[in-house]
Amino acid sequence: MKANPMPDDTVRGIGQRLRQAREDAGMSLAEAGAKLKMQTHVVDALEREDWGKLGAPVFIRGQLRSYAKLLGLPADAIVENVAMPSSRPAELVPQTYTPRMQRVAEQTKLRLVYVVLTAAIAVPVWLATRSQPSADDASVALDVAPGEELPIDAGVAPTSAHAPSPVVAEQRPLVASMTPMPQRPAAVAAPDISVSFAGESWVKLTGPDGAVLEQALIQSGQQRNFAAGQIGKAVLGNATAVSVRVRGQPVDLTPFVRANVVRFTVSSDGALQPVER
Repeated sequence: MKANPMPDDTVRGIGQRLRQAREDAGMSLAEAGAKLKMQTHVVDALEREDWGKLGAPVFIRGQLRSYAKLLGLPADAIVENVAMPSSRPAELVPQTYTPRMQRVAEQTKLRLVYVVLTAAIAVPVWLATRSQPSADDASVALDVAPGEELPIDAGVAPTSAHAPSPVVAEQRPLVASMTPMPQRPAAVAAPDISVSFAGESWVKLTGPDGAVLEQALIQSGQQRNFAAGQIGKAVLGNATAVSVRVRGQPVDLTPFVRANVVRFTVSSDGALQPVER
């Protein structure tokens, strides 16, 4: 018969065993959470084996190990034999969005600019073509009064009835170009908070209300963007591979790094603050 590395009650009913050990030690959930520096609902979820509320397996194992050590239970045996569901990275929705009314207003403004520019070019051209003299007016000498004949010795031969009339260059009206003005791309504002990863990093991002936004292993080359007030606290592993920008400006993470892990909170206006321990 194959030997079992730990009793069956350790594999099955781990949460019940943790709760029984805590009650035997005379501790409440709040007291256990204070000693572990965990929130009360996290301790309660461990005892109820509600792994779905605790995030990735790597975080759950660490929390179980700490809780088991606090209660004097075999931490390694509990962590190695607990079965947990695989976690999926949270899907982040892009925050960049242009309201429909804003797009309609910008398109209307561009059309008005096009109409005004076309009118500014076409109207002066039309007025200039209307004010030009005709061909008959151009053939009259400017220095001879109306009805007066040109003198013979003036060096100008009189025009006979059968002589060909002078050729007048055909006047063609100018047409304004109807090509629409090129649209300049709208400038995209930099996100309030941008986190870039140059290497693999375990992260835990929570909102101001304590809800977990993302808790997963982030691959190298990825980036996360957040608006001010969307993120409340961040824990970023592999600190040497993480960079943070606030409204496009790089942030010195030295005050927030401990044991190669970046920890900071975010105020409502996007300012970063170290996590108080």
